[in-house]
Amino acid sequence: MEITLKVKRFNPEVDKKPHWETYTVDVDESDRVLDALHQVKWHQDGTLSFRRSCAHGVCGSDAMVINGVNRLACVLLVKDVGPVITVEPIRGLPVVKDLVVDMEPFFEGYRSVLPVLIAHDEPGPRERLQSPEQRARFDDTTKCILCAACTTSCPVFWANDTYVGPAAIVNAHRFIFDSRDDAGADRLDILDQRTGVWGCRTAFNCTDACPRGIKVTQAIQEVKRAAIGGEDPPGSPAPDA
Repeated sequence: MEITLKVKRFNPEVDKKPHWETYTVDVDESDRVLDALHQVKWHQDGTLSFRRSCAHGVCGSDAMVINGVNRLACVLLVKDVGPVITVEPIRGLPVVKDLVVDMEPFFEGYRSVLPVLIAHDEPGPRERLQSPEQRARFDDTTKCILCAACTTSCPVFWANDTYVGPAAIVNAHRFIFDSRDDAGADRLDILDQRTGVWGCRTAFNCTDACPRGIKVTQAIQEVKRAAIGGEDPPGSPAPDA
């Protein structure tokens, strides 16, 4: 089948502002949008720049705005988009070139929530054990692949560069509710701010954009409840007697 691929291009070395370029590409219905981009880069215009690594929806490197919504180019099939496909860089991050954005502001927000297991006791000769119920409490938010699709779909993130964004909160949730972790209260202090969970306006864009099906908005609401004392995360100190 023949499709029309419209790509938002920008090369800071020669362009004053972004512009659209249009390509006609022959693809199979079972091809992905990434395959169409490969056809352009390999056979029509080698200057086209975009990120991709595993090409199987695991690394998250090829998040793009496809026909107006954030998706991974490597998992979205051409037949599910249509004969005319527009592709833009994800929004809210500086464009380096074409579909490549500077991810550093995104990762700065991610690092700010202490996204690692912090345990003060010695692990001993065995791993730290959990019950199936304890694991299930945060299982959904372990699926994040840091593609930034959720964060760059958020209108608050577009307008406020101090907001940590949905992905950072999702990764904080993953540890806040982990029974093995001792820093849940510290993360809640970090997120109990207008730049944290209270920046969320519950638009649900993030949940729609997540390629892993994470209930992003629900996770943010759970962190909000924990921040106001509605649910004590595991490892929280006992209240003073």
